[in-house]
Order: sequence, then C-alpha cells, then structure tokens
Amino acid sequence: MSKSLRRVKAALAELGLDDTICETAGATTAQMAADAVGCEVDQIGKSIIFQIGATNQVVLFITAGGQRVDRRKAEAIVGETLSIADAALIRTTTGFAIGGVSPVGHKSPCPIYFDETLLKYDEIWVAAGTPNHVFSISPDLLEQKISAQVSDFII
Repeated sequence: MSKSLRRVKAALAELGLDDTICETAGATTAQMAADAVGCEVDQIGKSIIFQIGATNQVVLFITAGGQRVDRRKAEAIVGETLSIADAALIRTTTGFAIGGVSPVGHKSPCPIYFDETLLKYDEIWVAAGTPNHVFSISPDLLEQKISAQVSDFII
C-alpha cells in the first residue's frame, strides 16, 4: 500500500469517517471512474489545484466530474490571481500526485472550495490518494469535515 493511500486511510479514521476506499483499475477520467464505481459522472469529485499568485501556496477546488472550473470565477472567490499548479508544487503541498489528490490527508492545509453541484447527490466519490483509488462519502459530510466553502465556480 502506498504512503499516500495510508495517509488517506489515517485521515478518514481521524475524522471519524468510514473507510470506503476502492480501486478503480486505472481510471484516468471522471467518466472512467464513474463507470468503475457505478455512478453518474457528476458524482465524481475532481480535485483541481491552483497556485495562488507567485507564491508556493495552493487552493483546492473540488468540482463535479462533468464540470469545469471557471478560473475567473475562482479568482473572484479567492481574491487572488490563480494559475494551474504544476505537478511538483501539487506533490510538495498536498503530498499527492496529480490524479490522486484527495480532499483529506494533505501534508499542508489549504483553502478548499466545493462545487455546489455535488450537493445534489446522496453519495459522491473522491480521490483516495492515488490515481487508482477513490472513496465514497456524503457530500454534505465531506464539505463539513474538510471545512470547504460551497461556491459557484463552474463554467
């Protein structure tokens, strides 16, 4: 088991959440992940990481699988210029590789914004620390446990 997956398991336990982690057999898109777990594509919570200005700080936007983040809306919410974070910065700040950024278990805390589209569902699936693992959770419970701000930032 990878260190990243172990960190997510530990974070779930620390937050008092059920360990519902399952493998997606190399799903590389939200649709593939949805097919792997048997849900709608918008029940997949994608983690999009932006770099804040010229700093080494990041912000996480969790959006429904069929949606895209509107950077202008995201910048208005954060109040800063944003750019897509590169793989090295993502790994350094979150501890996860692109494609496996979990909403829990980050090495360094960062602001988290949550797509209101996800709240339509009783259950969503989000990355569990690797590109091949996800876990299921109520979106309301996840939003509460990670202190995310529900926002409209999609195109």
